[in-house]
Amino acid sequence: MTRGYSLEKDLRLLLNNPKYSDIEILCEDEKKLYGCKAILAARSEVFDKLLYNGMKETYEKQVSFPKINSSAMEIILEYIYTGSIKEESLTKDNIIEAFYATDYFQLPDLQELIITTLKNILEKNFTENYSPELLSKIVTMMPLSDDNILLNLLVETVATIPLNTIEFNRLSIKAFQYLLSCTHEKEKPFATPEYEVFRYSAILAAKQVSNEAYKTYMEGLPTLEQIDYNVKVEDKIVTDHQKVAKELEPLIKFIDFRRIKGQILVNIIEPLEIIPSQIILSVYRYKTLSDNSNLSNIRGIPVTTYNDHTWDESECGSKLIIEDNGKVVRASDNCSVLQSVRSRIALEDKGIFEWDVIIEKDCFYAWIGVCSSENFNYETFVGYQSAGWVLGSGGRIYNFSHYRNNYCPQFGDGAKITVHLDMDKRTCAFTVNGIKYPEIPEWNNLPSKLYPVVSLKYPGRFRIQHR
Repeated sequence: MTRGYSLEKDLRLLLNNPKYSDIEILCEDEKKLYGCKAILAARSEVFDKLLYNGMKETYEKQVSFPKINSSAMEIILEYIYTGSIKEESLTKDNIIEAFYATDYFQLPDLQELIITTLKNILEKNFTENYSPELLSKIVTMMPLSDDNILLNLLVETVATIPLNTIEFNRLSIKAFQYLLSCTHEKEKPFATPEYEVFRYSAILAAKQVSNEAYKTYMEGLPTLEQIDYNVKVEDKIVTDHQKVAKELEPLIKFIDFRRIKGQILVNIIEPLEIIPSQIILSVYRYKTLSDNSNLSNIRGIPVTTYNDHTWDESECGSKLIIEDNGKVVRASDNCSVLQSVRSRIALEDKGIFEWDVIIEKDCFYAWIGVCSSENFNYETFVGYQSAGWVLGSGGRIYNFSHYRNNYCPQFGDGAKITVHLDMDKRTCAFTVNGIKYPEIPEWNNLPSKLYPVVSLKYPGRFRIQHR
């Protein structure tokens, strides 16, 4: 390798290289790494005070870090030597340890780099999101404080994943308790109805008791979609109910039973005998006396995601072609003017709705946004119509010939556009290639029922997917 052309590449030659090192670094897992005292001290005040303090460490050839493992220390050394880290250096198995180490060595820029890298990893791998595992790990390693940016990021990420999609071996009971405490009675995005919060809590508590109790609760407690409102829970599910109730105690105060239908409380939850009777009674009293009949069944700001976003062939321009089980729309080669298509799913009621559109092939102005079904013409461009609100690949927002330039930079092939539709405030915002842009003030009175929509022409090809 030729030296002298790249400082970063040359310094990587020194990284963990015994030939150019004068100090051994002994880690928690007893693995040895190698470093240069001068470089370590110049880049970290902690190393400087440790290695040049005039005491025994100054003269010894080895320094120990009994609370930092080698995988985390390798990240620290990579950053100290090169000023950066490769994204592939951070994995599910070392990212929490690396963040902990940055706190120890007082490297705030590396902390920010880890946060940014983790956001990118989670964004790219949304189908294999391992934030529950990371949250379970971080609650055992670091103080649970409001100013821990990595902890806050993981809470926000897990909160927007429906709990019934998270296997019970992925989220520890301590992490789950912290998640519930951070979202209880707070206006934060949350994706899970409160009954499903209770169900997940009960099964997780049963798992702490025994495999038999876990299996019984898994089989006996229906999901929200499986509930038969005329059938009470089977008697066999009360197995070990006192032990399960004990394990459930730390979680109960963070479950808002007022958000659960009365029939579910009577037929499913009360017969389990795992919730104190005074809590059940207080909820019955609330439901009887309260004038607030609009309490949502989801805490915080409901985040609604759909796994079956597909384009609607019956609501589609005549020269557009739907493929890949409805996930992809493309323009035929004789489609020379913009045509439109909407998705099958109507977005209504309250909450935040989010979905992604991938520009697999641009068409010199791609348009993404929402439309209503009133007087909509799919044979032409969305933005020319009063029932359409869209963002274009040139960075322009458009509605009924009213437009504004420079909402965001231009985007094209491979771009991922996330639409954020807030039906509580009736506003819309977009994230373009990982950067979120503000709500559009001109669109402050959207109708109560909307659909995802795009406009394209040849050779455009767009994919829609859940977030």
